[in-house]
Amino acid sequence: MRRIVSLWLPRFATDRLTRPGGPLAAWRQAPLATVGTGAGGLRVVAANAAATAQGVAPGLSAADARAVCPGLKTVEASPAADLRALAALAEWCGRWSPLTAAEGLGQDGGGGLWVDSTGCDHLFGGEAAMLEDMIGRLAALGVEARAGLADTPGAAWGAARFATAPDRPAEIVPAGAVRQWLSGLPVAALRLPAETADTLHRLGVRRIGDLLALPRAPLAKRFGRACLRRLDQFLGHESEPITPLRPPPAADARLAFAEPIGRSEDVAAALDRLLAGICRQLERADRGARRLELALYRVDGSHVRRAVGTARPVRNPSHLARLFGEALKDIDAGFGIEAMSLAVTAADAMPAIQPALPRQTDERGGEQLGLLIDRLGNRLGRGRVFRQAARASHLPEQAVRPAAPLDRAPPPSWPPALRPPRLLARPEAVGTEAESNGPPRRFRWRGTMHEIARCDGPERIAVPWWYGPAPTPYDAARDYWRVEDAAGQRFWLFKDDAAGVWYVHGMFS
Repeated sequence: MRRIVSLWLPRFATDRLTRPGGPLAAWRQAPLATVGTGAGGLRVVAANAAATAQGVAPGLSAADARAVCPGLKTVEASPAADLRALAALAEWCGRWSPLTAAEGLGQDGGGGLWVDSTGCDHLFGGEAAMLEDMIGRLAALGVEARAGLADTPGAAWGAARFATAPDRPAEIVPAGAVRQWLSGLPVAALRLPAETADTLHRLGVRRIGDLLALPRAPLAKRFGRACLRRLDQFLGHESEPITPLRPPPAADARLAFAEPIGRSEDVAAALDRLLAGICRQLERADRGARRLELALYRVDGSHVRRAVGTARPVRNPSHLARLFGEALKDIDAGFGIEAMSLAVTAADAMPAIQPALPRQTDERGGEQLGLLIDRLGNRLGRGRVFRQAARASHLPEQAVRPAAPLDRAPPPSWPPALRPPRLLARPEAVGTEAESNGPPRRFRWRGTMHEIARCDGPERIAVPWWYGPAPTPYDAARDYWRVEDAAGQRFWLFKDDAAGVWYVHGMFS
C-alpha cells in the first residue's frame, strides 16, 4: 500500500535565515520577521517563534509589529530564495526515498515537502523511527518540522498540520484507517479554499466527520466539484499524483551510517554494497543499467551527486565500481557523509547469456568492447566517443553521421556513390588556368601546381530545393570530377557553376 509523508515546515522563511551557518544565525533567539510590500505599505510575511510569542503575526503592518514588539528585527522577504532553498531541501530528503517533491510556500512563510516512503521505512527501523529521524535531522539543520504519514497525500497533509503539536511533532495514520483516524480534524485539513471552509464553519460543519455525514449532491451543488474532489483525495477514492523532483528509478538502494564516514576506502566499500544490491535487482528484472546516479549526503545538510553512463546495458558490479571510481576522485566529504543512495535512472532489457558456449564468443567480445567504451566515455565525456555511420544522402557533407559507439544500425539500402575517404572540413578554392567545359588542365592548391593527367566525371550534386536557401554560394550546384595529377595524386574537384570557381573537396587514397 502506498505511504506518503507530508513534512510541514511552519517557520521555513525565518528558519532559512537563522539556520546554523545562515546569514542571520546570530538572530535565531531574537524576535525576527520578514516583511514585504502589501496593502497599505510594509506588512509581516513570516515571523519566528520569538516574534510570534510577543504578538507578531503574518499580515500585521510593520509599524504595528514594532509597536507590539519593540525589539523586532526585520528583513525583506524573498520568496524566490525560499523556494530555491525548499527545492534543495527536497533533494536532500532523497536520503529517505528516491521520490521527493517540494510542495511550495504558504502565505505565512511556511513550507511543505512530500516524501513517498512506500517500501522505504524498513531501512530506518519502521515508520515511527523514520519520522523521528526526519524531524531530528531537520532540527539539526535549524528547521522546525512536523510530519504526517498516511495512505494518501491529503490525509498526510492534514495530519501534519492539524494532528501534531510542538511536543508531538509526528502523526502516523495506520494503513486503511484514514476515515476513522482523522474524522475529527477540522474541514480546513481538506485543503479547501478559505472561503469554503469559513462557509462550512458558519453552517455548523466544523469537522471532516460532519462533512462525511452530508449527502454528496447538495454539497456539489453548493460548493462545486472541488469540495468533493478534496474529500475523495483525502480518503483515497480519487488518486492524487505527486510529481517527484526526479523520475522513479528502475532500481535503487541506500545506506545510512551509524557514524559519518569520510575516507575514500569507506566510500568505496559502501558503494560496493550498493552496487551489489542494485545488480541483484536488475538481474531479477532481466535488465541492465544504462545510467546510474550516486548521491552522498553530508552531515552539514549538503549533498553531492555523481552519475555514470554505459554504452550498453550492464549489471557487472566490478565494472560499475571502476566507472564510479573515476567519478569520485574529486569528492569532498566535508564533515562526513552520513548516508548514500544509488539509483538506476535509465535501464534497458538485458537477457542472461552463457559465455561458456562457443557461439557466445562474439557476444563476450562485444561486452568487453562495451566496457572499454564505458570507461572512455565517462573519462572523456559521453559525446566525445562515437563512430561514423553511413547516411542515405547524396550530399558529401551529410553522407555520414556520428553514431553511438555500439550502434548497429544497418547501412543505407541504396548503393553509395564513389567518394574519397578523406573530405576537407570545408572545400578550399583553387587557382586554375583556362579550361573548356571539362576540368582544368592544371590547378594550384596550397602553393603547389598540379598537372592533371587523368579525369573522370562530371557528377552534378545540388542541394534539394526543399532544404531552403543554399547555406553557402557553392552549394547551389556543383559539378564534381575525380582527377589524377602527373605525380599520381588523386583529388575530388568541383566547380561552382554560378561563380565559375573551382574547389578541392577531398582526396582519394
